[in-house]
Amino acid sequence: MKHRINIGFETKVDKQQDVRALIEACAKRVLVSEGVGFAAQIDVTVVDADTIRWVNAEQRGKDAVTDVLSFPMYAFYNGKAQEELESEPDTGCVMLGDMLLCYTRACEQAEAFGHSPARECGYLTTHSVLHLLGYDHERNDEDTKLMRAKEEGNLAFLGLTRDT
Repeated sequence: MKHRINIGFETKVDKQQDVRALIEACAKRVLVSEGVGFAAQIDVTVVDADTIRWVNAEQRGKDAVTDVLSFPMYAFYNGKAQEELESEPDTGCVMLGDMLLCYTRACEQAEAFGHSPARECGYLTTHSVLHLLGYDHERNDEDTKLMRAKEEGNLAFLGLTRDT
């Protein structure tokens, strides 16, 4: 399946090509592991703390810097579409949604958690794509466990363990 992950950078990022490849690999891995059998598209923008804080305040009413935001285009519940999906005429892909990833916050969290920025960016990407597919760690304990297991399984497959 030909999934499209469009990635833009609105902030300076060390090793931008490596970060781009990592985000793309993580997003595509989740789509494959979830059995997404249609051409899907996700637009990712890597931003700074000021930008994500502003968007978080505008869209969610939370005036705080966060690590990643997910904006789904369709309603999904734990990987299953809850409405009819339509392909974009110009790409042939179903637009799943948008992701904003705060690179500065990812680097801060990586340091605090004692692992690499790559592991943290991979985790945040995986986490966000699962949100686009309707997984929600805030729904209940069972869904939290399910989402965490899917995150860790995908990251392990990609070799992004907690010690990397």
